[in-house]
Amino acid sequence: MDSMIHPSRRGLLAAFAVSAASVPLTGLAAPSAHADAAPAPVDPLPAPAGLTSARSSVTLAPLNASYFTPVTLTSPLTTTVLPGTPARTEVTSNGKRVALLTHGARTVVLPGPRRTFTENKRPFVDDFQRTLTGWGSSPGGGSWSTLPSSSDSYSVVPGTGLVVLTTTGVSRHASLRDDEITDVDVRSVARFDKVPTGDACSYGLTFGYQDTHNNYRARLSFTTGGAVQFRIEKEVDDAVTQLASALTLATNNPANTDWTIRVRREGSRIRAKAWRSDAAEPSAWNFDIDDATFGKGRVGLRVLANSGCTSLPVTLKVSRFEVSAATWHTPPSVTHDDWVRVLPEPFDGTWTPELEQTIRGWAGSTAPDVLACAAMFLAGAPAVTAGDGPAQGKQVLGEAGYGYLDAQGYRLEGADFHEYMGIGWTFPDGTYTGPSSKQVGNLDCSGYTRMVYGYHMGVPMAAKADTSGTRIPRKSRDMADHAPGVLIDRTDGTRPPAADLLQPGDLVLFNADSGDDEDQGSVTVDHVGIYLGRDAAGKRRFLSSRKTVNGPTMSDLGGPSLLDGTGLYARSLHTVRRI
Repeated sequence: MDSMIHPSRRGLLAAFAVSAASVPLTGLAAPSAHADAAPAPVDPLPAPAGLTSARSSVTLAPLNASYFTPVTLTSPLTTTVLPGTPARTEVTSNGKRVALLTHGARTVVLPGPRRTFTENKRPFVDDFQRTLTGWGSSPGGGSWSTLPSSSDSYSVVPGTGLVVLTTTGVSRHASLRDDEITDVDVRSVARFDKVPTGDACSYGLTFGYQDTHNNYRARLSFTTGGAVQFRIEKEVDDAVTQLASALTLATNNPANTDWTIRVRREGSRIRAKAWRSDAAEPSAWNFDIDDATFGKGRVGLRVLANSGCTSLPVTLKVSRFEVSAATWHTPPSVTHDDWVRVLPEPFDGTWTPELEQTIRGWAGSTAPDVLACAAMFLAGAPAVTAGDGPAQGKQVLGEAGYGYLDAQGYRLEGADFHEYMGIGWTFPDGTYTGPSSKQVGNLDCSGYTRMVYGYHMGVPMAAKADTSGTRIPRKSRDMADHAPGVLIDRTDGTRPPAADLLQPGDLVLFNADSGDDEDQGSVTVDHVGIYLGRDAAGKRRFLSSRKTVNGPTMSDLGGPSLLDGTGLYARSLHTVRRI
């Protein structure tokens, strides 16, 4: 149904054909090559002015004639079969590499304008639609850390996160395990089940959180007389400093009255407001201060019953925790000049006039490639709809989730490429798979891979398992053995696949059993991603769709998307295949 990328589909990806770098056409450069020569970047996914939404980006330097001059290729081109396994043919012009082909594979790596792939924080809402002891994971925000962690203090029932105070003078802290947040717009909605007696209870929205002894917080204090007081403060090594004078927001507050706290932090500027949730949000901020004590840190909640409180147990009921915009301190980024394109058939090692014409057509092209398509599903990517074909009028690019939540609040896998688009699909063997209204806009890890390589790049796909080696199977465990192309390397049980064999665009397959995968259980491979390249720290980074992050990511939320170090995916890389 899909062979090579359809011309109209290529037009749909025009956001990535934005002007590119004034960079000489050289070999497959190391990440640092040409760094000094790159002009100011142009961002095809520009963030709005101010901290209004999280955005990821693919940036290229402006195109000009100096880039295209070296792209003029000599005739004929020179081909050389490189030593080693797998067999690869290098294509050169005037001694410079213009393409690298792998025998038996359709993907081709070519040098092109330098690009930087960057992912920023994804907005999310936790409305606690689950049932469990502890707080579990926030949909798209990472997992909750709760301190102290006694099982009788934290739980979730559908629609409410509960914090039970049974001891006075002991703070309860719930924070999201993401230590890299700097600028942020965050809010919470919560209520106490009692008007306290003896002394006050309080709940605060924490940010710049380093640990229980060092953090900022915007705090509401609920007094024994029914008053609600609002404070903005910081705690440094257990010493609390008020950053502004306290405000009284209400004088007669009944139990079980929801209050919203909102904090907006940009650089050292901190603004905070609070209001009864059944009223309209005030236009003005209660506090607008400047403080730079803490940089990056977590966001979360802090709950306390003062030492004189006599109404215990007291329960805080949290109905919503929302990060509407945020920026990581150092967003993960990968910069290189590798572009990955796909041949209509696997390269059999024979250099032909037709193949030379294809390579010449790709030289210097800024038409969207595999990596551009893959990035168009990250946080903040704009929606793009198909102009014709089976998905006419449907979204085929744009920020994707992973899957919908079940009744217990667990995110379900099962979102294939056609379900993202909200359509059914007839596969080459005649099997028809219908749409899923619940999975529109979602892609699980193998669905994401199939969307990029199958739908957009035209590699044939199978409805389910397939051993032919000519179609991309539905599951990652089957891709490990039977994806079209070449097996590059596989762990022998004592070592990971060889790092020096990886190329951008390769499928990386994991025995992760992490809960972020699509095939849990006893299977060997349960997760798949697309290798992107080395990041600013020289670490190998990949793209994949994951449950914890709720969609495609190259970031480190809920585990680093890295093939180096001691993280889950570095330890569990099992197989590398080249389509």
